[in-house]
Amino acid sequence: MIVDFKELRKLVRFFEKTSLSELEVEHEGIRIRLKKGSLQEVNLTLPSLQPSISSPPKEEKKDEMEEEGLITINSPMVGTFYRAPAPDAPPFVEVGDEVKEDDVVCIIEAMKIMNEIKAEVRGRIKKILVENGEAVEYGQPLFLVEPI
Repeated sequence: MIVDFKELRKLVRFFEKTSLSELEVEHEGIRIRLKKGSLQEVNLTLPSLQPSISSPPKEEKKDEMEEEGLITINSPMVGTFYRAPAPDAPPFVEVGDEVKEDDVVCIIEAMKIMNEIKAEVRGRIKKILVENGEAVEYGQPLFLVEPI
């Protein structure tokens, strides 16, 4: 199992900037636990080396996305996914909409804070992968975007 230390550094920097005292993230069998105190503690739990039945389907999906040349917009945090700014408001984006880097595509609620998620890519929304109100994980794909 390979750990992307660049992403780990980003997560630690994000954690340091927040008022959170503890954060635990699990993604693809890797669990990271950060805890603030008088001394900062970082725990990293790697999965066992036994093969996992659920891994191949994820790899197949990733290969399909790469073959189609689509870019994913991933969740930068754990929280609840919302497509619109309010229950009675229209969604930020629909399939077929063109987005620019600074366009808000959704909101993720984490610890009662609404975080606007920007596209960070230029393209056309091809697929919305998450349902409104669904819990999302750090790094989970939310949208598929066709670059334009």
